[in-house]
Amino acid sequence: MKRVEINGSLIARNALLNLIGQAVPLLVGVVTIPFVVRGLGTDRFGLLSLAWVVLGYFTIFDLGLGRATTKYVAEALGRGEDDQVPRIVWTSVTVQVVIGAVGALALMGITDLLVERILNIPPELVGEARDTFHILALSIPVALVSGSFRGVLEASQRFDLLNAIKIPTSSMTFLLPLLGVYLGLSLPGIVTLILVASMTTLMVYVALDVRIFPELRRYSSSFALFSSLFAFGGWVTVSGVIGPILVYLDRFLIGSMLTMSAVAYYTAPYEAVTRMWVIPSSMTMALFPAFSTLEGIKERTKLGMLFARSIKYVLLILGPMIVLIALFARNILQIWLGSDFAMESTLAMQILAIGVLVNSLAHTPFALLQGTGRPDIPAKFHMIELPIYLCVAWILVGSFGIAGAAAAWTLRIGLDALLLFWAAFKAFGFSIRLMSANGTVIAGASLAALTVLGFMLKAATDTLPLHTQITLTGGLILMFAWAAWKRVLDAPDRSAILAIARLKKGAEAL
Repeated sequence: MKRVEINGSLIARNALLNLIGQAVPLLVGVVTIPFVVRGLGTDRFGLLSLAWVVLGYFTIFDLGLGRATTKYVAEALGRGEDDQVPRIVWTSVTVQVVIGAVGALALMGITDLLVERILNIPPELVGEARDTFHILALSIPVALVSGSFRGVLEASQRFDLLNAIKIPTSSMTFLLPLLGVYLGLSLPGIVTLILVASMTTLMVYVALDVRIFPELRRYSSSFALFSSLFAFGGWVTVSGVIGPILVYLDRFLIGSMLTMSAVAYYTAPYEAVTRMWVIPSSMTMALFPAFSTLEGIKERTKLGMLFARSIKYVLLILGPMIVLIALFARNILQIWLGSDFAMESTLAMQILAIGVLVNSLAHTPFALLQGTGRPDIPAKFHMIELPIYLCVAWILVGSFGIAGAAAAWTLRIGLDALLLFWAAFKAFGFSIRLMSANGTVIAGASLAALTVLGFMLKAATDTLPLHTQITLTGGLILMFAWAAWKRVLDAPDRSAILAIARLKKGAEAL
């Protein structure tokens, strides 16, 4: 395979493809879910939702091997060692087949316990639930193995192919239940359709990988290599286990210390604001294999430049959106959910918006540390943060309600970002001079100026009609965009942006 040159244009193109790949299925879900709910009924749809959750939980059996495959294949390609790819991939796949089979047997073994004792399933649906979970169990090894074959495309920087598969297959998660409702299928029948679609997706991944790397036709594995894959993947798993606890702990504390209404007042703005993560996560998906490739060939200078510029892009792209949310939080909630939410949730939404921006910036050092073989560092930080977060959240929720919960979450996010940036700077010798030379410092200063001017403008125009406030603020955002283009972005940045505009020309023929 021809070596891919890692540059800003490539990352920008891949990030946009990833953004499209995440946004389209989300929109499909928004449109189709109401029809599925009406067709299945509340109880059956609830059972389908639980099935998705259980499948997501059991993918923890992956043990981080999918991400490990991406990293080690990217490093091998960066060094020009294409012959190592089959050994890496087949070693990971072999282990995932075994682990996936164990996971499938485990789910089948606890199905009766789940449907009869743990889950409050109506008696008339117990039989359907049992069959549903049995079929779902067969999806576990398919999902795990797909992760490794998908990782080959990520490592090869073939995000065009990856998202060409991801968009229709992820959309099928929502479209197939709708088709099942139309055909009058039971819930096990719908889950069977999803299983068949997953198996088809796996075969497409395999076919594309073999097309790119014909050597994959020959099975090759190494028990010695497994130790490296497992050492990397094990720490990824630690983050994967602690991460959801850090994400959902606040809602459990609110529910136990306050009221269910308070949970609703907190969850609605949280879910709305954190949807913004689709932007940094799209970039991170492209950065992770890029960092691995650059580390594999010891391109530390280019790695540092990519690190600094990625943070700058997050500041310039996501920053103005967060400022708008903070400025118009009350108006957004008033229009979206009514006056009660506007009164109860505005401050929480503004605080959460700050946390989302800070966390989005932290995506880059997180991807850097994992991509360069140090997944243990973020995992250890998460272990440190968990007890601190629990104590701080307990105090702040009890004292300040949902605003306290938002503050505790944002403080935890801030600590996490501080630790990740500290580790990245220490491990790679980064400096403020690097950030300044690549425009990151001036981007941060520009965003700070926009924030101050935005709040001053909002205070001065608060008595004017909403459309007038939006128009004036929009003008301020346009001025920020013009200043960023002229003063913050340099020639490589503009080339990367223009490459996005020429996206269809950037896709290579397979």
